[in-house]
Amino acid sequence: MKNSKTPAQDYLDKCVGLIECIRGQADAIQDVADRFAQTILAGRMVHLFGSGHSRIMVEEMWPRYGSFPGFNPMVELSLSFHHSVVGSNGQRQAMFLENVSGFAERILRNYALKEIDSALVVSSSGCNVVPIEIAEGFKQRGIFVAAIVSQVHSDASKSKRADGKKLGDFADVVLDTGAPVGDAMVKLDGLEQSVAPGSTIGGCLIVNCIKAELAKRLIEAGQPPKALASGVILGEERAAKVFEAAYDEHAHRLAKLFADVGRNL
Repeated sequence: MKNSKTPAQDYLDKCVGLIECIRGQADAIQDVADRFAQTILAGRMVHLFGSGHSRIMVEEMWPRYGSFPGFNPMVELSLSFHHSVVGSNGQRQAMFLENVSGFAERILRNYALKEIDSALVVSSSGCNVVPIEIAEGFKQRGIFVAAIVSQVHSDASKSKRADGKKLGDFADVVLDTGAPVGDAMVKLDGLEQSVAPGSTIGGCLIVNCIKAELAKRLIEAGQPPKALASGVILGEERAAKVFEAAYDEHAHRLAKLFADVGRNL
């Protein structure tokens, strides 16, 4: 009998599979939240990095409604600005730069990092040079690293590094989005390639699980986070005050990352 399932239904069914994959990583998510809480309670920041479309998970973490200070989004426009597609600032250039060795160290050179800091590095394949070297640079500085990858896609892919190492080789904890090899999840008759990727769905589920667990830990420690919320929830005046206070806290935390840059070189 011919399958009567629509492509949209097929995609949604596969997204349920992503949820189950992430549900099975509950212990690892708890471990990451524990370590991130240590960083934020110490007045420091969790560094977030993702190139290409992995930038989406960085922006999902902070700043947006339901998010709170304590995160340093390290978003390089040269690696993640997709608006032009071709021409100046095009996708070809971004994909090239994503595999330039040494670029990651120039990014990290901007910050005075400490071992109490922690990091979340996102790369669906875990095989591009810059995210790998970002994680490697954090590890060399004694910093805890959590990675988000699509595990089966990473396993099936070849690293762009000469030594063959992947993002997972420099992570203390590796979390899996559950997305399939190639990322796209819907196969249609008449088209060789699948469509409708899943890594962003899985990645956003992971970061929000971490965020929720982390907020609980901060509350229990007597430092409830300044979570951004709509005026519909808090009232316009209260929401505006929370936004200002959250952005001020972010600025104060960020200032610590710049205060001693270069002094120990």
